[in-house]
This record gives sequence, C-alpha cells and structure tokens, in this order.
Amino acid sequence: MTTVRYCTPEWLKSAEEGYDDHPRFRQEMAKLTSKVCFKVQAEPEWGLDEDIVFCGYLEQGDLQKLAFMSEEAARGEADFILAASPKEWKKILRKESKFVTDFMLGRITLEHGSKVGVLSIAPHSNTFVDALTQDELQFPDEMTDEELAAFRSHVQGFRADLGV
Repeated sequence: MTTVRYCTPEWLKSAEEGYDDHPRFRQEMAKLTSKVCFKVQAEPEWGLDEDIVFCGYLEQGDLQKLAFMSEEAARGEADFILAASPKEWKKILRKESKFVTDFMLGRITLEHGSKVGVLSIAPHSNTFVDALTQDELQFPDEMTDEELAAFRSHVQGFRADLGV
C-alpha cells in the first residue's frame, strides 16, 4: 500500500485515481449529486498555517472534481462547506469517529448550506471516506521535525501555485 501525506495534491490525485479505478464507489454513490467542500482549519503545529479547503463534487456518483480551492470559490460553487480541525478530520479518515455523529455533536460545523441537506447526503459519508483512504495516510502529527518542515514548505508551495 502506498503512503501519501494528508491534505496534499498527491493525496487528492491518488484518491481520484482510486475512485475511477474501483466501480464500487460509483455504484454506491449513484444516487448522489452534490458539491461538498471540506475546510481543514489552521493548525500551525501540523504545518497548516491557514485554513485550507478541498472539494468533492459528484454527479450521480461520477466524481466530477476532487481538488483544493479557495474559500471564496467554495462559497460560490458548493452546496455545503463543512469545517473541522485537522485532528477531527483525522479521526474521521482513520475511522475512529463517524461523520454523522461528529456532525450532530458539533465537532464538524456547517459553514455553508443547510443542515437538512447535509443529513440527506450523510448516508454516503462512509463510502466517501473509503474513497479518500485507499492509500495509507500520513498525518502531520506523525511526521518527524524534518518531515514536518518539508511538509509545511510543500503546503505553502502548492497553495501559492494553485492560488488557494
């Protein structure tokens, strides 16, 4: 199994390729059409000096977009923006917590869109997590000091390149 660093373009590219390679995801999400953005809140100790937003857009189960974007663009395009700390997203992606539970408990907050709308797509959350975690994820709190410094530099670089 390949290891990719969380919250990087390499992670999203790997997840997108895996989604396309496994018909299971498309089949399980065939009834889903939604534009969801996920805000990972700033956590300087994790090398994330500013909030970062990535989106997953699906149309009848077809993955249309999995990419980083500016918060401004997300507010203009997305049906929903969900925000949480990177530690909370880690728990979701490691399957130590469930999206619906954490959303209902307020650990994941809705910044854009309707709560009813989020709950209508929530049954697909486990499948989406599976799609995002086909490779082993390395989170910044699991990096050495040197790896974390390189990660922080990488994040700053791709954010500047992408304008996010």
